Amino acid sequence: MPGKGVHGPLAGVRVVELAGIGPGPFAAMLLADLGADVVRVDRPGGGLAIDPEYDVTNRNKRSVVVDLKSDEGPARVLDLVERADVLIEGYRPGVAERLGVGPDACHARNPKLVYGRMTGWGQEGPLARRAGHDIAYIAITGTLGMIGNPDEPPAVPANLVGDYAGGSLYLVVGILAALHHAREHGTGQVVDAAIVDGAAHLSTMIHGMLAAGGWQDRRGANLLDGGCPFYGTYETADGGYMAVGSLEQQFYDEFTTLLGLADTAPARKDLARWGELREAVAARFKERTRDEWTAVFQDSDACVAPVLSLREAPAHPHLAARGTFTDHAGITQPTPAPRFSATPTQVRTGPAQPGADTADVARDWGVPALAHPPTEPPRATAEEDH
Repeated sequence: MPGKGVHGPLAGVRVVELAGIGPGPFAAMLLADLGADVVRVDRPGGGLAIDPEYDVTNRNKRSVVVDLKSDEGPARVLDLVERADVLIEGYRPGVAERLGVGPDACHARNPKLVYGRMTGWGQEGPLARRAGHDIAYIAITGTLGMIGNPDEPPAVPANLVGDYAGGSLYLVVGILAALHHAREHGTGQVVDAAIVDGAAHLSTMIHGMLAAGGWQDRRGANLLDGGCPFYGTYETADGGYMAVGSLEQQFYDEFTTLLGLADTAPARKDLARWGELREAVAARFKERTRDEWTAVFQDSDACVAPVLSLREAPAHPHLAARGTFTDHAGITQPTPAPRFSATPTQVRTGPAQPGADTADVARDWGVPALAHPPTEPPRATAEEDH
């Protein structure tokens, strides 16, 4: 059993994850990485996204298969809920209730349960029942509109800002806070984690700067959005890129010295000449390859680094020394983060395969009926996916 001998800080915490896609599974993976015994309730038919063998967001978990549309399905999930500390679901609002596993049904069986809800729009509001994806959620918060060059469409930051930063991370923070409350006061609650709320919250500092007049409400015109010539990316002679973040004066001085522009670069505080400064920096970077510039800056405090690809990143000397990536079951993947001095974490198991752990979970959680799936046809219900 994964729970035995686990030294992560959440060892002993039991989590039920109702299978979904995107931020819900990633949040459950974070809890599993931290040592929680996460049981993913998969649907008949297997995985929902990529090939389950490669879906590393299901690492460190166990999987059972329950058909929530069958007559006995909700009861099996509620049996697990009775023994759990946390439940995570990512259905559209109202779907979990129709399936018989909504907050009221779960809290009737387990008043201390932390019920985590992961959605894009939230549980209420005009768009709550609409379909959506990461890009739409961050679009209406102003976050997407901040990213990219001023003369081009906004740049799409994969699904990192919405799904994972604004969604998963806020859900996990909420779950941990609610779990602390439940253990202190004996009462559970619902955590409504909406990507629109989290993505908006990420821009808190920017809103303060905007109010103070220190941020312009347009792309590529500010200190941290690529508008500043000493905070951005530059192409090298071989088509690679270097990232520059030389904001403070002492770092900037070292940057221009190593770049060979210390005596000719325009004054950094002369905003009227930022365009000229950018052109000078860009021209210098085009004179050497990415690897050559990496060697120039690697032992400096100029705050300059090579822009690496996903496949290149694990081999970077610093990341390799820290073990930031690991190889497990033939898949290179990031190691659990953050790190703990007394309760270290690790990748214990590869991606949970749908239903592979049903018998073990039935035994370990004391739910024998889980090992005997019903044979009746499924009930008709509304579609639950986003």
